[in-house]
Order: sequence, then structure tokens, then C-alpha cells
Amino acid sequence: MKKTDTFFIIHNFNTVPEEILAFCENYIIYDASTERKVTEELEKKGYHYKHIENTGHNITSYFSFFADNYGELPEYMCLCKGNMLGRHCSKEYFSRVYDNKYFTYLYEDKDILLKWKQQGVIKQEGEPIECLVSESHYLEENTSWYVESPDHPHRYFDEYNSLLSFIYRKPVIPKYNVFSPGACYIVHRSQVRKHTPEFYRNLNKIMNYGLDPNFPSEAHHIERMLPVIFCESYEENEWMNEEALFERKIEERIPLIQFEDSIRGKRMKKLRRLEYRLRKGIGQDA
Repeated sequence: MKKTDTFFIIHNFNTVPEEILAFCENYIIYDASTERKVTEELEKKGYHYKHIENTGHNITSYFSFFADNYGELPEYMCLCKGNMLGRHCSKEYFSRVYDNKYFTYLYEDKDILLKWKQQGVIKQEGEPIECLVSESHYLEENTSWYVESPDHPHRYFDEYNSLLSFIYRKPVIPKYNVFSPGACYIVHRSQVRKHTPEFYRNLNKIMNYGLDPNFPSEAHHIERMLPVIFCESYEENEWMNEEALFERKIEERIPLIQFEDSIRGKRMKKLRRLEYRLRKGIGQDA
């Protein structure tokens, strides 16, 4: 197998990502492992890795790389997880697309319809709550259903739409989101440089305020927003590119979201909780 010159940014947790490394010439592993033997194995094999705090998800690793290496980004980057093969896509699928020189969704689940059928994840009218629109494009209704998970609290935003409008001026509010569950993609540096280093650092602040008991649901919002971030051309709000201004604006969100939580209609909460229970067991983490 020919190794690609695409640079791999690998977020790793408690695994030794040998299968992924077999596909690339150059890479960096952001290792958030909590098992000491994994880190020791990475060291023993001489892998290029950087040990990081475990945020519970992989997107902060990508954004940190963008911000820290902004002036010398590789031309093409594969954003992936150490356990991506077999979890978010098959090795067969990845073998067909790993050297793509264009924006690529690294997701595949041929058995998803069977999972829905077995778990009853359907609407009353008999349609799936979500679907595949191609081999690798996953479409989901934009309901922010995952906010009801007790494992993923929110501090700043309890809806995808409010976060999207906080980031961009007058964005299109979608009825559906098309994204790659697991947040794995191939991107070109021009797509990353649509935004400033400060933009990525600020987004990380939204997603990286603790594990209580797991990563914030804001990371789920941004997981669904990545194709927008990389591919759309919305005008950014001014605070997204100024860290001090951003910190003032984001702190203003705390009392607002607390108030919204206190008055949110019981019907909306009931619908979200029902949808969360239906989806539980087939969802992907960020």
C-alpha cells in the first residue's frame, strides 16, 4: 500500500494507532490516553506524539493544531481518531479515500438501517429520524436532541442554532445537518485558513470547560457544524477573532442559558428526552 503525503492529525485515547499510521508518511498524535501502558508503547515505538489533557473528544486536538501551526499548515490534512477504523468507517472504505485531495467525509455505516429497525428509531409516520444521503454523508434533523443527555452538560449553548448565530452573522438556520459522526475528515489548508488562529482557540474554549461527567454538549454542536466551518463563507461575528472580547461575550451567555433552562417549555424538554432515549445506543461521540 502506498503511503499518502497527506498529513494525519490523530487524536488518540487508550489505543496504539498502528493501523492508521500504516496509511501515512507524516503525522502527529495528540495522545489523551489515561492508560500508562499506551503512552509507554507509543514511546517505545518511537511515534511522534504529544501528550495532552483528555477533553473527552477529538475536535479540540484538531483546532489546537490549526492554531499552533497556522503559518506552516500542511497542504492536506486528515483529521482522524486512533480508533476510527472499525468504529466510524471500515478499513476497506478508508483504503479507497485516504489519499483524496479534496474535502472528504470519513464516515461509513452500511448497517445503520438495520440498527434503526432493531432499536425502533423511527418517527410515528414510519420515517427514520436521520439517514444516509450518500455512502459517507450522514443527515440528521437539527433538533439538538443530544442536549438531553445527562452525560453531556451545557454551559453556554443548549441549541445548535444559537451557537451558529453566535459564531456567524445571519447564517442559514438548517432544518437538517449533514456531517461525519465522529468528526473525521480530509481538509485542505485553504479551508482551515478561512478562519484565524484566534477563531479556533475561541471555539476550543466553548468545548473544553471540563468533564462532568463527560465532555460538554457544545462539542456535539460543533461536531455537526464542521462542514459549515470548513466549507461555508458566512461572515464571522467580530468577537470570534479577538480572544479578550470573546471571553467577555461568552461569559454573558452563562446567565442567559441559565434563564432559558429555567423557562424552557415542558413540551420541548419532553420531546428532546424522548428523542434522546430513542437514539441512545446508536449515537457517536464527538
